Amino acid sequence: MTENENARLHAVVEGHVQGVGFRAFVQDTALSLGLNGWVRNKWDGTVEVMAEGSQQDLNRLLAALRRGPRPYTSSGVKYDWLPFENEFTRFVIRATSD
Repeated sequence: MTENENARLHAVVEGHVQGVGFRAFVQDTALSLGLNGWVRNKWDGTVEVMAEGSQQDLNRLLAALRRGPRPYTSSGVKYDWLPFENEFTRFVIRATSD
């Protein structure tokens, strides 16, 4: 996959990621990179992200997920690369999910 090729990133961020503005940080970052998709809290305390766009911009988002806003403390980011589906038209914050 080349840096300009479109892809889909699915990530789950673990650690102290709820109640610190993390979802807004992810949305702002994704929008600034021109990505589409969503971010949501999970009941298990993690934050889940699904984003589509160029491989290069998704790699930038992944780096931001690892870095996060302050006072964010991550214990890890699990992620998978998936085929681009062109499913989303914008990047939104979704309601908490299972």
